[in-house]
Amino acid sequence: MSNNPKKQVQLSHGGGGKEMNALIHKLFFKAFDNEILSSEEDAAALNLNGPTAFTTDSFTVAPLFFSGGNIGKLAVAGTVNDLAMMAAKPEYLSCSFIIEEGFAIDDLKTIVESMASELAKSGAKVVCGDTKVVPRGCADGIFINTSGVGEIQKQGISVKNIQPGDAIIVSRDIGRHGATILMAREGLTLDSELTSDCATLWPMVESLLNADIPVHAMRDATRGGLAAVLNEWANASDVGITVQESQLPIADEVKGLCELYGFEAFDLANEGTFIIALPKEHAEQALNLIQAHEDGKNAAIVGEVTEAHNGKVILKTPWGSSRYIDLPQGELLPRIC
Repeated sequence: MSNNPKKQVQLSHGGGGKEMNALIHKLFFKAFDNEILSSEEDAAALNLNGPTAFTTDSFTVAPLFFSGGNIGKLAVAGTVNDLAMMAAKPEYLSCSFIIEEGFAIDDLKTIVESMASELAKSGAKVVCGDTKVVPRGCADGIFINTSGVGEIQKQGISVKNIQPGDAIIVSRDIGRHGATILMAREGLTLDSELTSDCATLWPMVESLLNADIPVHAMRDATRGGLAAVLNEWANASDVGITVQESQLPIADEVKGLCELYGFEAFDLANEGTFIIALPKEHAEQALNLIQAHEDGKNAAIVGEVTEAHNGKVILKTPWGSSRYIDLPQGELLPRIC
């Protein structure tokens, strides 16, 4: 960070005076410009029609900047993706910043601009927000909270609607975000650069909805990865789920890191990967739609829902043996998002 006070966030930037007003207008209003935000009311006046999804999340990732993204891109994608998993078109976001005194203005600008770029991918707007500045040592650089609202386009998609005979699709290779954060923290270098999968999922979801694909359940595989999602589904719908290990898309770099640290790729976090359960007769069509997107080119059908082993997830190995995929225990990587 720069030692020039003019290029750092000062306590006065959160004090409600001239400095705060300048920061909000020259940075936040400029990046998130829309008529609702620029009205400068105490609350955003919204027009909502029909069933609506509402979600909130806080982001404390360390490091703040990582290969493929930063805390700002992560905050927008994470909230938009939670709406998308409810088949809700992302419309409005709130955004609150808790910034540590001394944080570099240039870094803050990079974060905010990446948020604006990510918002454009779904068409969502930041319509209200808040800025707090805390003394040095009271926060680790910057924390961001985002909440989101979206109109549900199709009802009935739920973790409780999975049925025996459903196919399980993963939208891309798994474990990238967790592996990327691990590399950044450990200072590891690989021959080929590994990047986080951090991305907005709404364009892929929208293509499924427009094609009237009868999706039973969707979930983005964030903390706990694929393992957490499938175990939650198996319990919520009282079904068994069988996964073919040979069908799991995993990048070579992620495999290497898992072997080095003793992790399983299906336990590692993702930030731009989602899982779908749907009738198997529609699986190939859904797969083709997902693979038409750049972020979905590695999508694969990885398993099926069964009537056996209710509440359990079974991994079939290439050698004919089977084992349970359990919920991850403990915190493999804290501050992942």
